[in-house]
Amino acid sequence: MLAGGGARRLGGADKPGVRVGGRALLDRVLGACADARTTVVVADPRPTARPVRWAREDPPGAGPLAALGAGLAHTTEDVVLVLSADLPFLAADTVRRLLTALRTSGADGALLTDADGRDQPLVAAYRTAALRHGLALLGAGPDGLTGLPLRRLTAGLHLTRVPDPVASFDCDTWDDIATARARIREHGHVLDEWISAVKDELGIDLDVDTGALLDLARDAAHGVARPAAPLTTFLVGYAAARAQGGPEAVAEATRKAVALAARWAAEADGTAAPGPGSAPGTQQPDVAPDATPDTRPDAG
Repeated sequence: MLAGGGARRLGGADKPGVRVGGRALLDRVLGACADARTTVVVADPRPTARPVRWAREDPPGAGPLAALGAGLAHTTEDVVLVLSADLPFLAADTVRRLLTALRTSGADGALLTDADGRDQPLVAAYRTAALRHGLALLGAGPDGLTGLPLRRLTAGLHLTRVPDPVASFDCDTWDDIATARARIREHGHVLDEWISAVKDELGIDLDVDTGALLDLARDAAHGVARPAAPLTTFLVGYAAARAQGGPEAVAEATRKAVALAARWAAEADGTAAPGPGSAPGTQQPDVAPDATPDTRPDAG
């Protein structure tokens, strides 16, 4: 991951640390490639949401090819992802699509194209051998890789392309930052963005059925009381954690809580199922089983 640029169009701001949806841009990109066996960030070290290996081009600021060469020195993998640190909407499924496209195409690399069809070589998967070969040829000159543009490398590679106008969106200006911040609050995105941010903040790597949890919250709010919704979903999560389970444990705890909420609602509207031993079609009276009948003469 290349994260050491000067961010001139942002007035020299610390672009990887700029927050979109409450998370630093760098952390958002790191979240999209959390399954990588080795993650190398070419930049000065900083706190990150998950551990990474740090590298730096020599001299610092020597450009993207020098940074790429510095990062490749820390991996022995046959395939590498090459990403910039300013991609607010990059997601794990896009990473998987790039890797699949590379694997099935036989190309040297698979890269995203943006909404205008332009190549995005810093959102790509490459065969490491092809990158090393190209860098070696370009670095043979007197100045090595310093100052060379990335297109000098990609022009010599056989590439396949994956269109994705959203994941390829990068933040070069403050207007781009504002656009990204506005988009994650749109109705169709805000919930997924918020859940991803919370999981990242809490260090949770767990896929759960958010629809089922939302249904549980609704049932608890309507069938019990409104404050029961957040408390119940918290207890479901706590129960799943105590069971040391994954999504299946969450689903089982959710099922039990939904059934309980349904029983509460049934009692409230008088449709509760008959208790054990009752004749079919009879309704259980809303009386405690050990209640004693009132035998006074004037009892109604």
